[in-house]
Amino acid sequence: MLRALEIRDMLIIDRLDLYFQPGLNVLTGETGAGKSILLDSLGFVLGWRGRADLVRQGADRGEVTAVFDLHSAHPARALLEDAGIAGGDELILRRVNARDGRKTAWVNDTRCSGEVLRALSETLVELHGQHDDRGLLNPRGHRQILDDFAGVSEAVATCRAAWKSLWAAQSAHDNAAEALAALREEEEFLRHAVSELDALNPQPGEEDALDSTRRLMQQAERIRDDIVQAHAALASEGAEGAVGRALRWLDGVVDKAEGRLDAPLAALDRAMTELGDAVSGVEACLDGLSFDPHELEVAEERLFAIRALARKHQVAPDELTGLADQLREKLGALDSGDAGLAERAAEVHAAQQAYDAAADVLAKMRRAAAVQLDAAVSKELAPLKMERAVFVTGIETAPDGPDGRDAVAFQVATNPGAPAGALGKIASGGELSRFLLALKVCLSQNRDEGLTMIFDEIDRGVGGATADAVGRRLARLADGGQVLVVTHSPQVAARGGHHWQVAKRVEDEMTLSSVISLDRAARVDEIARMLAGDRITDEARAAAEALMAG
Repeated sequence: MLRALEIRDMLIIDRLDLYFQPGLNVLTGETGAGKSILLDSLGFVLGWRGRADLVRQGADRGEVTAVFDLHSAHPARALLEDAGIAGGDELILRRVNARDGRKTAWVNDTRCSGEVLRALSETLVELHGQHDDRGLLNPRGHRQILDDFAGVSEAVATCRAAWKSLWAAQSAHDNAAEALAALREEEEFLRHAVSELDALNPQPGEEDALDSTRRLMQQAERIRDDIVQAHAALASEGAEGAVGRALRWLDGVVDKAEGRLDAPLAALDRAMTELGDAVSGVEACLDGLSFDPHELEVAEERLFAIRALARKHQVAPDELTGLADQLREKLGALDSGDAGLAERAAEVHAAQQAYDAAADVLAKMRRAAAVQLDAAVSKELAPLKMERAVFVTGIETAPDGPDGRDAVAFQVATNPGAPAGALGKIASGGELSRFLLALKVCLSQNRDEGLTMIFDEIDRGVGGATADAVGRRLARLADGGQVLVVTHSPQVAARGGHHWQVAKRVEDEMTLSSVISLDRAARVDEIARMLAGDRITDEARAAAEALMAG
């Protein structure tokens, strides 16, 4: 609900503070008094695109602030959260227009763009008038209006879920088909590469091991002769034998040396043990250097084959095993591709059937609701002196989409026998206003109570009993919600729960607009003026009293 509107230096308004109430709020005044400026200012703070020259002459900038009350489930709260703006029970919009045309906006003291304002405005205010292109005259919103009237939110949710599943199944099928086509293009390469890798069967770490073995074999012949000679020098015919003989000689005379040979004998024992270890190690080395020359040839061939295959596939030798697994996996996917694609196609078919069923249910509900809506609107048109007019909710088959396959457009025929046409093209200004009002009354049972409805001179071109019918329906719309109406009709003004008078004044040769909240006595005078003109008579006041009482 719009609670307050503060305007500073906009067009012919220097300073204005308005505090609106729930129910029907009416604004009246003579033509040119500035009623449209209020709507221009409200549209400005809501981010609507409008006239550019809004700043009052002589002022550096114009500023508008609008304050809205939000109930706990108001859709504006979700928009605020998505925009990263702190929310609550109160929403404050402020927008400044500089003299040079620059515009700056804030939502709850957070700087924001015009796009954010416009998105919020869709949840806050609904404007209706003879030149309204944001509400009922916009065919793009007609299907949603019919759905709201029909109460098919669950069926729409089911259809959207089915569409999402169908889209996912179709995407999975298309991706699988594309992947299979790509695999078929490289089938010859895959089969040859897998065969080649399987035949070689390289193992992780094998290249390093083969390289080490090859280098050792290549060096073995060069170092074996030296190792043999070293073995001979250390073994029984060499150092080991000489130390053994020395031990035997000394052992035979140790008793006669009175202990002088004990230490040398112990050292020779240790030397003998170390020499034995050395001889064993050298013999082991000789055993390891013993190889068949054919083994070197085999090791080199495998080493070179592994390295060549790694270069061919542009991977490290140790990555060949993983590459083989990947290529085998691709080949497996290729071999099972047709079966997988058939499975995906079956999933698409099942998803399509589910979507068709959900869309058909929704279409039937919409067509049944369209008949009810047409009857309800026709019933409302009679009191508005349009009993011969025809309202038709046209439904045609449209391409499949998340909300079904129905294209909805409201059509009217104002003369008997004339073909129905688009709502905004067939009806005249006054007829259009009444069509809009009748349709809005029929939809009022499903309206969002947090939405402020504004009617800009929707009663233009009608009077008497028809204007009274308009006023009564506006009052019904305002029951439990908030409606603002700019009107020249005394019958409409008399139905208001809150009344403001818009007037012009001249100060220092400058024209300014003001808005005054009227008490009951002032309301009587204003409605009497609307009935009789500038000269208010007792008869006009009595007529005004009668209208307000009726």
